[in-house]
Amino acid sequence: MNRELYVGLMSGTSLDGVDAVLADLAGAKPRLIADACIAFDAPLRRELLGLNSRGENEIERAALAGNALAARYASAVAEVLSRSKIPASEIRAIGCHGQTVRHRPERGYTTQIGNAALLAELTAIRVVADFRSRDVAAGGQGAPLAPAFHAAVFGDAAEDRVAINLGGIANLTFLPRSGAVTGFDSGPGNCLLDLWVSRHLGTSHDAGGNWAAAGQPIPALLERMLQEPYFSAPPPKSTGRDLFDEAWLRKMLKDGEQAQAVQATLLELTALSVANAVSRHCRGAQRLIVSGGGAKNAALMRRLAELAAPACVETSEAHGINPQLVEATAFAWLAKQTLDGLPGNLPSVTGARGARVLGAVYPG
Repeated sequence: MNRELYVGLMSGTSLDGVDAVLADLAGAKPRLIADACIAFDAPLRRELLGLNSRGENEIERAALAGNALAARYASAVAEVLSRSKIPASEIRAIGCHGQTVRHRPERGYTTQIGNAALLAELTAIRVVADFRSRDVAAGGQGAPLAPAFHAAVFGDAAEDRVAINLGGIANLTFLPRSGAVTGFDSGPGNCLLDLWVSRHLGTSHDAGGNWAAAGQPIPALLERMLQEPYFSAPPPKSTGRDLFDEAWLRKMLKDGEQAQAVQATLLELTALSVANAVSRHCRGAQRLIVSGGGAKNAALMRRLAELAAPACVETSEAHGINPQLVEATAFAWLAKQTLDGLPGNLPSVTGARGARVLGAVYPG
């Protein structure tokens, strides 16, 4: 069989760096050939986080950050090509999600930066980017977009499943044995956990969830957090750092909470909001397939398994894809959908008026 080679790039709400994958998409399931991760340095991470809120000179700052992102995306592409020993001329396209800095579908827009034109120039490879805007233009949320990919690679006619991405924001895809695929953002994944541990321990994340696991959740704080209207809003819905940010967390806190106990509460919030969403909107699910950075948080995975029982909770590794690479692979797949003239959204997920071919194409 002839190969169809794509590079997928993802930098998500966790703001830890760029995940890249080189995949052969000629078959029914993707075959991963090489992968790489390019970490963000502290200044770029601070700038990307800052662009999630209004500030001075935003247009120029966003443009310069987009150029810096394009350089890192190009480095990630070069790395997977080097590791695979495959020339750029054999790559059909790069699928580049870009970095979300604002997501306001209720106001008719979503903004991802990353300068796809510069990325095409730097790599001499066709780039497909700006996947979310067409769905928003069609009245949809523009997110989540991975469910169509989840259905293709994780769906099974023998059981009802849920694919869960625990990135900065957690999103769910319900994959029933029969009927429409649905999906939505359930709420915070790692974003608040990472923010709090960074403030108090100076680390980018709580490795293994160990700091949270050594503390005890604060029931009153958890109850205040769960009163957030987003959790009870019906799908289709999507969210991001526009809502679940430091200001939101500070609003929930009273004076005097012990820092480790807050971390334990945030872990419980993520686990419980995901489990509640599964219970309400994915009834009968027998298997939860977890990907994203949260799949490496052992304490979070243990708690999710307790809350989701008797459903089986496992990572995407059991299905042949590294949990850290699922979203990057999804955007490689979405680039192929674009070039093949096929829809990339699921109206049952995003609420768009219909299926749409997504993305803008920048020739290499």
